[in-house]
Amino acid sequence: MTRQKHGASSGFRYKFMALGFKFRDILHPRKDVLTEIDVKSGSQVLDYGCGPGGYVLPMTKLIGKSGTLYALDINPMAIEMVKSLAARHKLSNVRTILSGCDTGLKPASIDVVLLYDILHHLKNDLQILKELHRVLKPQGILSVNDHHMEENQIINQITKGGLFNLKLKGKKTTNFIKVNKKK
Repeated sequence: MTRQKHGASSGFRYKFMALGFKFRDILHPRKDVLTEIDVKSGSQVLDYGCGPGGYVLPMTKLIGKSGTLYALDINPMAIEMVKSLAARHKLSNVRTILSGCDTGLKPASIDVVLLYDILHHLKNDLQILKELHRVLKPQGILSVNDHHMEENQIINQITKGGLFNLKLKGKKTTNFIKVNKKK
């Protein structure tokens, strides 16, 4: 992800942006985006570039108490907002990861990766896609949504490294399946 300064002025901007996301979520509920991916109870999900946590509540309802949601972001303020949200709602299955790329997760441990409204920001996208490929299970899904990009741009960016193939183009998401390399 891109690097940015985290001073007082950027903190104000981030809080202002997070407020905008809350209004967006009221007008366009995040659960509507999640209907296009097959998430089951007990799933292990990584929300890569989670921001202030717009997908936390709807996703934890889908995965249930037996699933885990890993919320990763480069911005410490985003991580604190997700921690606060999880504490307020008593969500014991939300884990936060402060990172710009490395997830620290075990290989082939994740069922679904959400890459929502962040792809257009990524500077080292191939390195990040390699990390997402590493942590996804063999039949894992990479679900992408980025209203800043055209669908063909998303498809080209995700498939260019040969790590993912297009699985399904939905109305709100474009979903990819992991290419499993033969040894």
